[in-house]
Amino acid sequence: MTAAVVAATTVLAVLAAYAFGVMRFPGSTVLFYLFVIGLTLPQEALVVPLYFDLRYAELTDTYWALILPQTAQSLAFGVFWMRTYFRGSARAVIEAARIDGANSWTTLWRVLVPMGRPAISTMVVITFMWTWNEFLMALVMVSGEAHRTVPLGLAFFQGQHSSDAALLAAASVLIALPVVVVYVALQRRFIEGMLGGAVKE
Repeated sequence: MTAAVVAATTVLAVLAAYAFGVMRFPGSTVLFYLFVIGLTLPQEALVVPLYFDLRYAELTDTYWALILPQTAQSLAFGVFWMRTYFRGSARAVIEAARIDGANSWTTLWRVLVPMGRPAISTMVVITFMWTWNEFLMALVMVSGEAHRTVPLGLAFFQGQHSSDAALLAAASVLIALPVVVVYVALQRRFIEGMLGGAVKE
């Protein structure tokens, strides 16, 4: 579930942010602020209406009940983050690519995305951590054991083995391990992205 959310968020955020950051079209500012509103809405205010919508669509207690809402929530941050990178990209590089005959698609995937790996890596790490640690959405949307996320499973595990500190410690380490591995693997680019630095003119 986490892999699906991270992959979908990364692709959609890059595409949308490129449109908002580089292209000019009517209504772009209004549409961008609609995305930004998603950063201000608390999850607790959305989870109950989302539950009834997904239950009506017969998607509760499935992976889609976790993937779709989490992707939508992560997109708000992803679009905001990547738009900032595209706005700060060297305009001379984009203009040079277009002079060389590159269209918008080629400019994005052949020029800006390779240069923006630190920004993209930062977004991937943050989205991964948010999605992996998600508890409330999984608690509301999932009732069966088959689709429980790891933090939700730990909560039930803790209830069953509350007196066994060694088992709880082992389970906590196993649950935290993927986040640590992803951070260590992308640490250098994550720090570069947080410091602002894909491209400086």
